[in-house]
Amino acid sequence: MLSQSKNPFASTATAAYQLPKSLLEQLQTPALVVYLDRVRDNIRSMIGYAGSPDRWRPHLKTTKIPEVWGELLQAGVRHFKCATTREADVFVTLASSREQQTDLLVAYPLRGPALQRLGAIAKNAKNTTVSVLVEDPDLVADLPDGIGVFVDVNPGMNRTGIPMDDEAAVLAVVLAVGDRFRGLHFYDGHLHDEDLAARRIAIFAGYQRLLQLVDLLAAEGIATPEVITSGTPAFHHALHFEAFASSEAFVHRISPGTVVFHDGRSQFDNPEVELQPAALVLSRVVSHPAADIVTCDAGSKSVAAEAGDPCAFVLGNDALGALQPSEEHLPLRCSAALPPRGTHLLLVPRHVCPTVNLAEQCVLMDGDSPPRIVPVVARAHEL
Repeated sequence: MLSQSKNPFASTATAAYQLPKSLLEQLQTPALVVYLDRVRDNIRSMIGYAGSPDRWRPHLKTTKIPEVWGELLQAGVRHFKCATTREADVFVTLASSREQQTDLLVAYPLRGPALQRLGAIAKNAKNTTVSVLVEDPDLVADLPDGIGVFVDVNPGMNRTGIPMDDEAAVLAVVLAVGDRFRGLHFYDGHLHDEDLAARRIAIFAGYQRLLQLVDLLAAEGIATPEVITSGTPAFHHALHFEAFASSEAFVHRISPGTVVFHDGRSQFDNPEVELQPAALVLSRVVSHPAADIVTCDAGSKSVAAEAGDPCAFVLGNDALGALQPSEEHLPLRCSAALPPRGTHLLLVPRHVCPTVNLAEQCVLMDGDSPPRIVPVVARAHEL
């Protein structure tokens, strides 16, 4: 497997990513650039892997841009996840304007004012069914009218959810929820083993345990309408878990969102999956601080750095390797002649989801159409 410090996009053909000279002469950097042709390619690939748009519930936290969400809707995707009330509000508004029936899970255990805000969003949603994650039966009394419930099961990631061995707690929440129960949510995003065979064994073991919970509920006379699993690291394995594909008792959906834009971490996690980077950060070389180092103007305020080094990879260039960024600077070690100051570089983030959240605007490229600058409407949080 490719070392995670190597550039997996060094040999990517850059012709499809070229930007018009007129745009480069006017555009300040760093700038988020989204290529809608690549977005459509990735959506088609994902639907091909899933076998149907109905089996994919993409997480909208990655993309945050209504124009991109529109491509998912155009492709027939109708089930979605998000994390924040802002994402929920923007999505519901988009779905209402298109008069398309959709289903949205806020995959977060909202509390207090955030939960009440979601209730207001759901009340005004013309065409969208809204649900939320619950792990505590005491919360049920606070749920606003019209909000469905997915019970959050912790697969060992230890981020949220009821430990999957605590069957009594799962049953208690389902019973408290009653007819609001929509299904089980099981996010196994912690399974990143580089040995793909070992990863699959661990993933499948979790799914077998999840099926035991479905059977437990069935023994109590409770049907589980939907089972949601699998962010980006696990989705390809989940699609090969026969008990999910053949189930007549419930609908199984995978929920990766990063795949729409793709990134470095996803390339390492899923080398067998063919996707293309669709959201890049345009940067300029601004300094030659050492004989073998250049610095560009994309630091940790424009490229997410929490997923480790290197935080980004230069598209189509094996001679430049990103070093640790500071807030407004990204130094790159150069193994060839230094690119001149002012040289444009396209950076593929290691982790694209928080990278998108850092941008207030992005450039949309769509084939031969003129570039458009649009707001990243669903970024950040409401108060």
